[in-house]
Amino acid sequence: MFANLVPFLLHWAITALSLWVASHLFKGIRFSDTGVLVVSALLLGLANAIVRPLLVVLTLPLTLITFGLFLLVINALMLMLVAKLVNGFKVDGFWTALWASMFIALLSLVLGAFVLGGSPEFTIETSPPPGQVWL
Repeated sequence: MFANLVPFLLHWAITALSLWVASHLFKGIRFSDTGVLVVSALLLGLANAIVRPLLVVLTLPLTLITFGLFLLVINALMLMLVAKLVNGFKVDGFWTALWASMFIALLSLVLGAFVLGGSPEFTIETSPPPGQVWL
């Protein structure tokens, strides 16, 4: 049960850190306090895990027509949804949400690669270990 707790907490911390950095770089994103930042990071992770896949499936034709660029709009909408749900988290508009969501995604990807990339549960074996053969 606790095997998945550490990766979850690390992803949550990375998302919170990315949101915090984005709030300092984009003047249209504000958090009233640290508790709001932590709750926003948790809710953003849940929205990306539950709501985002539904939106991706529902908008698949539009995503295919735009060669995947509509996924950026979905990311911005997830950020705006969390801002509407969490009291004390403000996003000024769609364009701020769009650019901030791209920044948050890239920063989370880079931080995740550094923090989670070296642990065995996050690596994918592409060849058998020395001395062993895959069948």
